[in-house]
Amino acid sequence: MSLQREAIAPNDIVLVHIDNKPAFFARVERIDPDYKRSWWHVKLFVIALPMQVITWIIDDEQIRGADFTMDGVPVRIEKVTPPVETSAQEPEAEISRQTTPQEPQKQARILSLTPKLPSEVSESFTPAG
Repeated sequence: MSLQREAIAPNDIVLVHIDNKPAFFARVERIDPDYKRSWWHVKLFVIALPMQVITWIIDDEQIRGADFTMDGVPVRIEKVTPPVETSAQEPEAEISRQTTPQEPQKQARILSLTPKLPSEVSESFTPAG
C-alpha cells in the first residue's frame, strides 16, 4: 500500500528534483486535464535565471510527488511548505527588559525640525509670576 500524498495545486511552490538532486523552485501556474484520463498539463513558472514557463504532462501519482523520468533522467516534483514565522526574531535587549522589573519611564522631548515663527515663541513660553 502506497502513502497517499497531497497533490500540488495552482499557486503552490514546488521544488523540482532532477537526477535525484534539487534543481529549481517553481510556482504552479495552472493544472489542466489532458485528453487521457488521470493525466494533467501542469504549467510551472520556474523561479531561476533565466525565468521561464514550462508545461509538463504528468499523471495522478506524479502530481503527488512520485518519481518519473524524462529522457531516462529521474525527476520528482515536491510541494514546498514555507517555514512558520516565530517570535524569536525579537531583539535580546527587548526580551531581557521584559523579564526585569519595570523602570520608571522618562518623558521624551519632541524637537521640531522647522524654525518657529516669532508668534509661536512668545506663546510657548509663559513666565511664572
